[in-house]
Amino acid sequence: MSHRRYDLEKSEARHLAPFAQSSALSRGREHNEDQHKYRTAFQRDRDRIVHSRSFRRLEYKTQVFLNGTGDYYRTRMTHTIEVSCIARAFARALGLNEDLAEAIALAHDLGHPPFGHLGEDALHQLMAKHGGFRHNVQSLRVVEELELKYPVFNGLNLTWEVLEGLRKPYVPNKLVEGFIQPSLEAQAVDLADQVAYICHDLDDGLESGLINEQELSLLELWRTTQQTALTPYPHLEPERGRHYVLRTLLDRLVDDVITYSSQTIKDRAPQSSDDARRQAVMITFSPETATLARELLNFLYTRFYHHPQLAAVRRRSVDCLTQLFELLVSHPHLLSPQFETRVKKDGVYRATCDYLACLTDRQVYIQHEKFIGGLPSLETSHLEQPALL
Repeated sequence: MSHRRYDLEKSEARHLAPFAQSSALSRGREHNEDQHKYRTAFQRDRDRIVHSRSFRRLEYKTQVFLNGTGDYYRTRMTHTIEVSCIARAFARALGLNEDLAEAIALAHDLGHPPFGHLGEDALHQLMAKHGGFRHNVQSLRVVEELELKYPVFNGLNLTWEVLEGLRKPYVPNKLVEGFIQPSLEAQAVDLADQVAYICHDLDDGLESGLINEQELSLLELWRTTQQTALTPYPHLEPERGRHYVLRTLLDRLVDDVITYSSQTIKDRAPQSSDDARRQAVMITFSPETATLARELLNFLYTRFYHHPQLAAVRRRSVDCLTQLFELLVSHPHLLSPQFETRVKKDGVYRATCDYLACLTDRQVYIQHEKFIGGLPSLETSHLEQPALL
């Protein structure tokens, strides 16, 4: 028997906690549309995001290692999928709207440019006198303006609640009096993002050999998790043991968030989703775990993200991005048609920035080789020409 939308909305009313965001009570979309027969508003948002070009491009954008440098390292897309899984686990355990959490998670990095945070920093510098660049703001720009999928409006026309979850750092919506935080579902995604990159960046760092378990043993969170995981299995081979420790670490962090957040919600007793928005953040690590997680994150920033072996390749990549930006600002006719038409509306700097932010890692190399001349060490000549945006 098929489940129509109103059946799903009734199911939400029966099973979700009173402080969860109901899809039936969504504040709606900027452009009015008829409701879908079989999907709730948030399920429809999720599907629009997955079917977008911006989502597909995440497969070829950097997480930590440049795309193509290793078959097993995370990309921006696999990171997004892991965030979505963790956010759904939080939502399910806490009685929140799983569909809303999933939609926010799948969209949260759509605005990331090529080459990860280094590419973001480069574009921010280049745009310093023209409004700057932040991937969170760009994610909103992608779903509100840059995706061209529908005949009468730009963007994906997502619900207010998904857009709210993408506004980071969160700024209270001036149209809604008294809100100081986004929905609990959005808070769950924020913390799922942290949990995901702690665990998968450790995994990628160990896989690459740029960090090692001896260094990690100096950190209490790793050391105590390793003891918990391996004490019952003292003879595991190193690779199996490492993966089991990482799995145990993920379980530990997820359990800590659910346990502590459940108690916080119980103590504060929000009576509705809007009541939750009027209170301080409720989806958090326990204070003890937050301290240990910060120590581990500081280690990743100092020992892994800025490792000398990553720096040289990243510098070449950012040079490509910078040189392309300078060329395209001076010669906007070289932009693809979609972005060339945006010059009159947004100015040449913002149109160029939007164009470059949408490119994948390899598209930057190919465009650089086409217009400026390739960098031999990047070995792009064998790459198949991708479709222009």
